[in-house]
Amino acid sequence: MQEIEHKFLVRSMDFLSEATEAYPIDQGYLHASPPTLRVRVRGEQGFLTIKGGSDKSGLAREEYEYEIPLSDAKALLALCGPRRLTKTRYLVPYAGYTWEVDVFSGRHEGLILAELEVTSLDETFPLPPWVGDEVTGNPRYYNGWLAGEQ
Repeated sequence: MQEIEHKFLVRSMDFLSEATEAYPIDQGYLHASPPTLRVRVRGEQGFLTIKGGSDKSGLAREEYEYEIPLSDAKALLALCGPRRLTKTRYLVPYAGYTWEVDVFSGRHEGLILAELEVTSLDETFPLPPWVGDEVTGNPRYYNGWLAGEQ
C-alpha cells in the first residue's frame, strides 16, 4: 500500500486545544534504513511496520502495517536496543483533514512534528496556523533517523 505523507515542523502548542485524541507511542527499529522494520506500542496495541524508501518527491513510499500481540511488540522493542523513541501523538482535525501531531520526549524533547496523509501527490490542503516549515523528504526528520541518533 502506498503512503503519501507531508511532514511539517510545529511552531506553537495551539493545536492542543483542537486535539480530539492523544496516546503514547514507544517505537523502535529493528532495521532503520529502507526498507525499515519498525515495532510500535501505541497505547495498548502492538504493531509491526515495514516501509520502503521514499520516491523522488519524498512524499510517497510503500507501507505495510500489521497489528501484533502487545506482548510480542514489547519483546521486539527490547531487541531494538538504543534505536528507540517515545512521543505522544495528538489527532487534530483541521479543515476536513486529520493531522497527526507528534510531541517527542526523551533525547528529542522539544521536537514537535505534524504529519498529514493525503490521497495523491498533487493534493492541496490548507495549513493550520500552528504549522511551520515543511520538512517532507528531509531525512533528519524521519523517525528511523531520529531513533538511531545518539
